[in-house]
Amino acid sequence: MKQFSNRYMLLYALGLAAVVAVVLTVVSVSLKSLQTRNQQAEKKQMILKTIGIEATQENAEELYAQNITEEELSDGSTQLIFDGGFIIPLKGNGLWGPIWGYLALNEDKTIIGAVFDHQGETPGLGAEIATDKFAQRFIGKSLMEPIILKKNADKDNPYEVDAISGSTMTCNGVTEMLAKAYNEYILTHSAGTGEGKEANK
Repeated sequence: MKQFSNRYMLLYALGLAAVVAVVLTVVSVSLKSLQTRNQQAEKKQMILKTIGIEATQENAEELYAQNITEEELSDGSTQLIFDGGFIIPLKGNGLWGPIWGYLALNEDKTIIGAVFDHQGETPGLGAEIATDKFAQRFIGKSLMEPIILKKNADKDNPYEVDAISGSTMTCNGVTEMLAKAYNEYILTHSAGTGEGKEANK
């Protein structure tokens, strides 16, 4: 049986590792455009869902173009407008990682649609923010003031939403990103009214 020296084995291993690295790099680069396209389609699906339009990966681009207008504000941010109101993005941190979502509001700042998602919240607890049942809790609430999530929230209070039991950190994260959205899109821009755009000129 042929014996190989340690030097040969080392060079062979290094060569194999280099070949694998090159192959993985080529695959990653070649798939990057597809991944970006899929991510954009998923984002547009979420945005459309806030106004009651269920889209697929295949038709999200077309439906988005038909129903959503992107308006650039003077500070470089983008405002999403649909017939009857506007949509604001939400970004924050949950217990285990990023959480995000979108709210559709009419001109009176009343929420008419909502959608949330997460990267790694606990199944059955924090992960419940991604369900339609949770999103429905926001319908009819007002963003004229920051909305807070709390246990046993007053259903008649337009600024309170019932929190998910056992998910304090995730719900705190949702409350924080709602406050951030209020400050950035309601106070700063007077979103959906055009006032912010004029004020920032």
